[in-house]
Amino acid sequence: MSNAPRSVSPSQHERLSEAALDRIESILGPVDEALAADFPGDRIGGQPIHTIYVAASAAGVDLPARWGQQALSLIDENQDVFDSIDSVGVLPRVREALATRPIQDLRIDFEDGYGWRADETEDAHAREAGRTLASLAVDPSGPRWCGIRPKGLAPHERRRGIRTLELVLDGAGGVPPGFVFTVPKLRAAEQVDGVVALCEEIERAHGLPERALRFELQIESPQAVIGSDGTATLARALGRADGRCTSLHYGTYDYSAACGITSAQQSLEHPVADHAKAVMLAATAQTGIWVSDGSTQVVPSGTPAEVDSAIRRHAGLVTRSLQRGFYQGWDMHPAHLATRWTATLSFFRSAMPTAASRVAAYLDTTSNGMMDEPATAQALAAVLVRGLDCGAVDAAELESLSPLVTRDVLHGLLARTVGGPSAQS
Repeated sequence: MSNAPRSVSPSQHERLSEAALDRIESILGPVDEALAADFPGDRIGGQPIHTIYVAASAAGVDLPARWGQQALSLIDENQDVFDSIDSVGVLPRVREALATRPIQDLRIDFEDGYGWRADETEDAHAREAGRTLASLAVDPSGPRWCGIRPKGLAPHERRRGIRTLELVLDGAGGVPPGFVFTVPKLRAAEQVDGVVALCEEIERAHGLPERALRFELQIESPQAVIGSDGTATLARALGRADGRCTSLHYGTYDYSAACGITSAQQSLEHPVADHAKAVMLAATAQTGIWVSDGSTQVVPSGTPAEVDSAIRRHAGLVTRSLQRGFYQGWDMHPAHLATRWTATLSFFRSAMPTAASRVAAYLDTTSNGMMDEPATAQALAAVLVRGLDCGAVDAAELESLSPLVTRDVLHGLLARTVGGPSAQS
């Protein structure tokens, strides 16, 4: 006699009742809502390629023009080197960017790049910084994003940092368009509660619109990555940010030093840096919060050989970051603008032909080419949108490859409102 289970006709049993389905929904429905709130999707489009940090004592409305001109001079003086790192002919576009809008995001620094000064000196610099940011915010050649890095949350400095932030806003006459302030040296998720409270209190005291203030968190301490309880501090911190946190920024040298790495080995490509930044990417994935890589202290100066090496070094670091999903990074010297723009535009222009053809094949239901998954099509669309945003490619070039590939279509793919064969089948 066979012991195999007897097959039962589906008609011999009722399907799940509405009560049973409602029970399942009662469990999964709240989970759906929480996931949708916590992970609304990546914010692709509009991210700056860099953040410039400049000491408050050296800031001014002429900063973009000065830095852009210095970067152009570096290219002129080292044309052969830049020709060799420009694999796809982007230097004319780089020159245009440096001449018209060289800085995309500016942070006037009152922290490590500024140091401790007399209160009256910092007060004056804070008011002037506010006036500078207000002027640059309405300048067509100025940065689209701007802000300050005040002193941090430690007991000995937080009152000074708060005062500086208030004086900057006073000097600006309110919150300039694109304004954000950087919170340095995060160490505990609970510190973010204080930052949110600070935003609320300043908005109330200064008569600002509710939720007018936004901030970014700087990851410079190992405790910001892994807390004493074994959890990812920065992931919990983002959950406490009340939707006000726009990005996470990696701090190369403070983080490496805190991990015990000797100064000669501190770098964006050290394993401790890669680990911290991988956690940052995972914590922000699908949240709409941007991630920025850190800086390098190597600048092109000295002998011709040293200048050549520094240019190639920075271009290589920028390219490495882009390959690993970090589409923004710090720049702290005018010369870095030249290599940042060259490496970034080269990266996205190189990716354009393949990405555009694959998106076109995905959208074309009659295509017999590569059949990408929806998630892959979204990733390809993201590459093209970033290339359009930074000027590596333009809309006419994409449409010349395929009339199906337009900016609207790309944004539709990112929003999941446009589908290819797999979405239509």
